[in-house]
Amino acid sequence: MAERESDSYFATPEQMRRYKIAAVVRTVLTYGFLAVLGLFILIPFLFMLITSFRDPDAYNYDNLHSIFNLIPGAWNEGAQRANYTLANYVAIFTYKSSTGRTINFAHYYLNTLYVAIVGVIFTLITTVLASFAFARCEFKGKNALFTLLLATMMIPGEMMVITNFQTVQAFNWQNTFAALIFVHGVSVFYIFYLRQTFQGIPNELFLAAKVDGYGHFRYLLKVMIPIGMPTIVTITILSIMGQWNAYIWPNLVASGDNPILSQWMGKDWSMLLVSNGLMSLFTNSETGVSQDTVRIAGSVIVTAPLFVFFLIFRKYIMRGVSRSGIKG
Repeated sequence: MAERESDSYFATPEQMRRYKIAAVVRTVLTYGFLAVLGLFILIPFLFMLITSFRDPDAYNYDNLHSIFNLIPGAWNEGAQRANYTLANYVAIFTYKSSTGRTINFAHYYLNTLYVAIVGVIFTLITTVLASFAFARCEFKGKNALFTLLLATMMIPGEMMVITNFQTVQAFNWQNTFAALIFVHGVSVFYIFYLRQTFQGIPNELFLAAKVDGYGHFRYLLKVMIPIGMPTIVTITILSIMGQWNAYIWPNLVASGDNPILSQWMGKDWSMLLVSNGLMSLFTNSETGVSQDTVRIAGSVIVTAPLFVFFLIFRKYIMRGVSRSGIKG
């Protein structure tokens, strides 16, 4: 009887064979699903990149005949016209509007870069200080105030547009960098996210630092920020992505010329960013010819820096997510 019970703990060769077959099938199905999902994500980017180098006439020919080609001109009679060209990228920086004004896309890049850098710095300052206060400082009504802040996350951002716009008008910030930087410089989600990381740092470190004579700001700079750096880098990446891709708010409050810079520079200084600047291009084409290839080239120019930045710092996102869920 004892031998029969002990034998039941070992799988038979037939059971082992079935287990191996099932494991192989699960692996094939899993990787097959991920491969198909990856293609659905990759193909639009591949199409965008290829189309940005296409000859406009060949692209318009394919559109007219409802032809979808990832290899331009390979299977249609317009193949002789479907050569690759850099003219689309040149047109982005040399296009002239119907009024004769040259649209300098590099100018939009400079605006966006300035807003992204200054805006991220301001957001990090407010996020780090508020997160530290809610995680380590003790003051009356702390929990109630933090609960109130979390409750504001339930309000859709679109409902605050009118209030924020009225604030910008009251401060006379229209068509200025201040409206693009300071209005959305505080994020409740980032504060909550970083607070979770700070609370995961043992409180004994804070007490030991106070014994050694560390003040709050010195402890924040020397201990908490280095330990929470993965989360801070993650917030930086997400904030840059938000600043870079912003469209509705910049289009609402910064679609004209900056009055101060225009007077100081002696020429019109447009406040358009790359997102709404790209959409403003070629909206009034006098030739009637489609400018889709040039628009797509502009999309590649807008997307490329953000994509490279994300590839370089993507590991910090995973570190920040894993650290924010660890306590003690």
